[in-house]
Amino acid sequence: MSIKFGTSGWRGILADEVTFPRLRILIQSIADYLREEKLHNKRVVIGYDTRFLSEEFAKTAAGVLAANGMESMLCVRDTPTPVVAFEVLHLKAAGGINITASHNPPNYSGVKFNSTWGGPALPEATRRIEAACEPYLTGEMTPKSGREAVGLKKKLIVPHDPLPAYFHQLDSLVDRSLLKKGKIRVVVDSLWGAGRGYLDEYLKRAGVQVTSIHTQRDVLFGGHSPSPDPEILKDLRNAMVEHKAQVGLATDGDADRFGVMDIDGTLISPNEFLPLVLDHIVSTRKWKGVVARSVMTSHFLDAVAKKHGLTVKETPVGFKYIGDVMAHENSVYPSKGGHFVLGGEESGGLSIRGHVPEKDGILACLLAAEIAAATRRPLKKSIELLQKRLGRFTRRV
Repeated sequence: MSIKFGTSGWRGILADEVTFPRLRILIQSIADYLREEKLHNKRVVIGYDTRFLSEEFAKTAAGVLAANGMESMLCVRDTPTPVVAFEVLHLKAAGGINITASHNPPNYSGVKFNSTWGGPALPEATRRIEAACEPYLTGEMTPKSGREAVGLKKKLIVPHDPLPAYFHQLDSLVDRSLLKKGKIRVVVDSLWGAGRGYLDEYLKRAGVQVTSIHTQRDVLFGGHSPSPDPEILKDLRNAMVEHKAQVGLATDGDADRFGVMDIDGTLISPNEFLPLVLDHIVSTRKWKGVVARSVMTSHFLDAVAKKHGLTVKETPVGFKYIGDVMAHENSVYPSKGGHFVLGGEESGGLSIRGHVPEKDGILACLLAAEIAAATRRPLKKSIELLQKRLGRFTRRV
């Protein structure tokens, strides 16, 4: 059985496709790839989600890297994918490995690999890693392995808390004073995932009235996939009514996707939310430049971009392609913090200028709260006002 990367990482059924021996092979192949790229002298950030055995898989990954003489920064608790991606850039690391199956069912696990530029590894890199796995899978070669305790003793495995630096990053992207002045009430649903203690904690520190639900670890995610879909967010809807909240915010299993619920319990679709965010950040930040969206994302986003004189780049499905556009624009125009404005996809992915070229559900939710605080009206009303000016886009055209 080969190891193949999908749209975002390698995923499979736990104890069938994803096992300790196969994980060691993948991590060894990533180590081989990093050595070929002459990145083996740099650190690797390792995170994990709240699934069964995730932390043990993360320790195993760190042990394999240590056996290869490579240093890893091993997160001290379950960590969102966008946080791992940010730490890759913040620490100038060789890459980031997150043990996660994102929004897949509870019986899945997997690995996401972020390249040294912060975004999800592109096909050229993942094809090389997949090819490197083959001789290990056939038994022609044996992956190196090492115990976590040995790696810690040799200081090749370093316990790491990424939260402080990530929160400092959010301070540069979100208007905290506006969040506080808006006096909004928010309910946050972490869906038992890695977003717990991140989104809700940041809002609390910003002075927002927050009620948090599903913050305890549950490897079964309440008996369903940790995906912010309408049928799964019933508890969020009920908590909003109970606490008279203006906004409900949810993140998926590894907090790279978002769910935004309006005051009446309506779940705002990404195809409606992304144009609203774009209009808000351009109006408040006065940014100009490039917007990237996947081929399946509504042209409502294009209409907002046109209104503000922005350029739209269409990408294939997969945020890695949006991240590639973002990284390119940032490298071409570094003196102005990049020429990139916003990237988004219909499945709930978003990032903006100055941030990582990876989708970030935490940031998306914070921007939803900022918009609600700034306008002091239901999000649906703001979307309707935007549609009144630009037209309705009920589907992609």
